[in-house]
Amino acid sequence: MKLYSRKLFISSLLLILMLLSTQTILANVSATPYGLQCEHLVNPIGIDAPEPRFSWMIADTRQDAQQTAYRIVLGTDSIALLNQKEVLWNSGKVSSSASLVVYKGEKLNAFTKYFWLVEVWDKDGKPAAAGKIASFETGMMKMSNWKGTWISDGNNINKLPAPYFRKVFEPAKRVKSARAYIAAGGLYELYLNGKKVGNHRLDPMYTRFDRRTLYVSYDVTANLQNGKNAVGVLLGNGWYNHQSLAVWDFDKAPWRARPAFCLDLRITYEDGSAEVVTSDGSWKTHSGPVIFNSIYTAEHYDARLEQPGWNTVDFDDSKWNGISLRAAPSKNIVSQAMHPIRNVEAIPAASVKKFNDTTYVFDLGRNIAGVTKIRVKGESGTVVRIKHGERLFPDGRLDLSNIDVYHRPADNKDPFQTDILILSGKGVEEFMPKFNYKGFQYVEVISSKPVEIDKGSITGYFMHSDVPVTGKISSSNPLIDKLWWATNNSYLSNLFGFPTDCPQREKNGWTGDGHFAVETGLYNFDGITVYEKWLADHRDEQQPNGVLPDIIPTGGWGYGTANGTDWTSTIAIIPWNIYQFYGDSKLLADCYDNIKSYVNYVEQISPAGLTSFGRGDWVPVKSSSPLEYTSSVYYYVDANILAKTARLFGKTADAEYYTALAEKIKKAINDKYLNTATAIYGSGLQTELSVALQWGIVPEELKAKVAENLAKRVAADGMHLDVGVLGAKAILNALSDNGQAETAYKLAAQDTYPSWGWWIVNGATTLYENWNIKAERDISLNHMMFGEIGGWFFKGLGGIKIDEEHPGFKNIILAPNFVSGLSHFEASHTGPYGTIRSSWKRKGKQVIYEVTVPSNSSATVRFPLTGNQSAWLKGNKVNAVHEIGAGKYVFEIK
Repeated sequence: MKLYSRKLFISSLLLILMLLSTQTILANVSATPYGLQCEHLVNPIGIDAPEPRFSWMIADTRQDAQQTAYRIVLGTDSIALLNQKEVLWNSGKVSSSASLVVYKGEKLNAFTKYFWLVEVWDKDGKPAAAGKIASFETGMMKMSNWKGTWISDGNNINKLPAPYFRKVFEPAKRVKSARAYIAAGGLYELYLNGKKVGNHRLDPMYTRFDRRTLYVSYDVTANLQNGKNAVGVLLGNGWYNHQSLAVWDFDKAPWRARPAFCLDLRITYEDGSAEVVTSDGSWKTHSGPVIFNSIYTAEHYDARLEQPGWNTVDFDDSKWNGISLRAAPSKNIVSQAMHPIRNVEAIPAASVKKFNDTTYVFDLGRNIAGVTKIRVKGESGTVVRIKHGERLFPDGRLDLSNIDVYHRPADNKDPFQTDILILSGKGVEEFMPKFNYKGFQYVEVISSKPVEIDKGSITGYFMHSDVPVTGKISSSNPLIDKLWWATNNSYLSNLFGFPTDCPQREKNGWTGDGHFAVETGLYNFDGITVYEKWLADHRDEQQPNGVLPDIIPTGGWGYGTANGTDWTSTIAIIPWNIYQFYGDSKLLADCYDNIKSYVNYVEQISPAGLTSFGRGDWVPVKSSSPLEYTSSVYYYVDANILAKTARLFGKTADAEYYTALAEKIKKAINDKYLNTATAIYGSGLQTELSVALQWGIVPEELKAKVAENLAKRVAADGMHLDVGVLGAKAILNALSDNGQAETAYKLAAQDTYPSWGWWIVNGATTLYENWNIKAERDISLNHMMFGEIGGWFFKGLGGIKIDEEHPGFKNIILAPNFVSGLSHFEASHTGPYGTIRSSWKRKGKQVIYEVTVPSNSSATVRFPLTGNQSAWLKGNKVNAVHEIGAGKYVFEIK
């Protein structure tokens, strides 16, 4: 017993010593890499990039925490990699603080899972704790790796019912892993053994189908079963076969055809061999309950035509038909490496009003983009119409007049935003459209016969590209917080694999709306994968002479006379913003020749430096600015971005040429439109003064005076807006960046017409298309073109700004404005190095300003001191411009 006790004592002592030793080691560990991403995604599959990008952050709570070196190792065996064995690429120790690194190893193989980890050295030059192993998996890598054939059901573009496809197969051996790669012209849902694969919606994303087609990759290992398996595919029209008629002529798109798909289901067996189950001539096809589907209008479903188990092994498909082989939509089929669309949020109905036994109106309580799911019980053959809209008539019925104006139906069989469900009569039935989305707050349900329905029968699903949240604000003014929330609602409602103008009336990728809102988007969401895809759409659409259409993608509409610099500057502005927010120059590099071609075209048609190639200050309150003036400002913006990009890439001749061009444009603008004696542009309208300040047109010595004149003009306009989309993008920044933050805040917080707040006090949960709520046209209630205010909150109040010389928030400019209308304000943004926090609150006559600077970055703090104010840190007075390293700080302004 004594011997046992002694052994137990010794064992316990050894365990304690081991634990203490471990704690000591952990205590000495100063930094850990985290947030590892490949191609700006977490452990992605289906990567086609030959030189993928790796990025990470550093967890190190010490003051002035920095990475002094890194090393990346990569292999195909995660366990071996931990032991530094079977390494396929070793970057070696690189003395650098960079945390975005491009792969430079041997050529990557297709269909291969690679593991990688990063080691870092801290500010003291000591190795940090190893982070978790991350992975990525390559996809096709090249077109010749596809094994499947493109198949369709052989019908023409006018066939209404959606085609269903199926095939049964049996793996030959024990399965180790399985991947499905599917490309489609149109939309698809993929099924294995009766269950939908994944939770994406509306795949693949919309592109110029005849120039670039996307495929999606899935890990389907868990979807397979022993013995026989069944694979099913349901195809929808999407933008590929646009059967609905509207002014945008998508029914005349050059790529239009009956939906088709190509599938490679690659199975890897435990013995290392592989087999590919493909789309080929052995598949069968049939129609089913989806009797009509339109991405633009709605979906019709006849539950009486359901074929239960159509995508399972034991289904009898003897009455199904053979398929039709066909060519691929394009010769450029590439991976969809981006955040997918999902049903992100379920929203139950807030209320329901019954008008009679067959008519009900549901209110979700907020405006969204997405679909509804209905649960209803009724007799077989009962037709249920589920109509979606944003407004109600005075009698409480649904009003579509603000959003159906561009629909041009040939008959009454394709009602706008109205799903049609024909009941089977088999108990409680559920329906949610698969190949459509809408913009709506209200849902009117009308049935041909009485049905069983109640408040719980309707659920709304907020759909959008499921981009991670990166920003947050809060303040002492509830109106500001509601405005920020509404702005984000509109941004997400208009993000469906590309930015759109509105989710109901058009669903178009209007270029102007996209770049007006890009900063708001990037402060609040991790949107780089969506923007990289959209700029590839730009490159696909650009004409050989450099011209771009107003809407991208397009079936042909938008190459007119107004598709000029104020709209199609997306080609320059968005890649530049991605570089500024992420420190990633790849998109700029990919678009460099396109930006150059675009600027060269404008120079060709406007050799004197001024251009009228543009659309103008769209939907102004009352005053219109000269088209030549605003178009020329954006021409300058493009030339200036091109010059800076050329310098970045070491293109000396281009840098010199386009710098001179930018200066020529600026001089031409100022010579014609600036009165240097009065510091007034044009006639002194809000937009005229704002855009010159926002975009760097104003001579340095006149900036303060021009900003003062702008503030006076706003005051003369009753502290209300008098701008359209170009002025709305510029005005708040123009004021707060140039000493007029108080006026900027008063505009932002204004709650009477015309203002952003006027929408909110009138019940808006999204941003509107028109300042005038009662306007007779241009009155979508979910539009993003006035959305710069959502980004301005971070810049103008929180002061979180980009340092152009150190992009990607490597060095952060912190320039808050302690406006008198707020007692506290807080903004946070998670950038490439971690979460930046800028928070201030009043304490008596003092302001307490709290700051968090992420590891491996730094900040320049610019205090907005007035009068005899000073800034203090830990009892020590600091300069009005103060440099700080990573860490947390509490400043006192007194």
